[in-house]
Amino acid sequence: MEPEDGEDSDCRVTLLDRRRVYDGFFKLDLITHRFRQRSGALSEPLERIVFERGDAVAVLPYDAARGCIVLVRQFRLPAYLREGEGWLWEVIAGSVDGGRTPEAVALAEAYEEAGLSLPAVHPVTTCFSSCGALTERIHVYVAPYDDSCRTAPGGGLPHEGEDIQVHEVTWQEALAMLERGEIRDAKTIIALQYLALRPPW
Repeated sequence: MEPEDGEDSDCRVTLLDRRRVYDGFFKLDLITHRFRQRSGALSEPLERIVFERGDAVAVLPYDAARGCIVLVRQFRLPAYLREGEGWLWEVIAGSVDGGRTPEAVALAEAYEEAGLSLPAVHPVTTCFSSCGALTERIHVYVAPYDDSCRTAPGGGLPHEGEDIQVHEVTWQEALAMLERGEIRDAKTIIALQYLALRPPW
């Protein structure tokens, strides 16, 4: 079946209209589209709000010799509004911006948030955080560290409203926190599960 005018022949999607309805720190687009269904027929026009988030990185530092990892805690308003508890355990994370590579952002965020000058980061996966609403892809990394990497106090950038607690946690305690449901952040769970499957200790 031949694609109609305006249809992406690879994705079999027709974008009928796209309007930016909010253009602030984040961006929201109202998109009307049709897609080629499994039957071969085009769907009815569908209207969706898409949260244009861009890419992000997440990095989990681990000290193989001492069996420790570094986690951070910070206040997250959406989590507070949903459950009443806004301080979440997370891996180090940040947005990819300014033309930087994900690897460069991961290294910069490790220094800003946790005071770690990491020698390198190793890729785990790239995943969508919520593919039904967000364009955001998260590049997940793990990274070895030791005491020589501690070159700054961390804590984030106050002028960006960051107030980040840095915690070194033993691997066994991190697994116990997972079991107790204390770690709720998806990117953090992915990174921890990766180390659990490929233990460096």
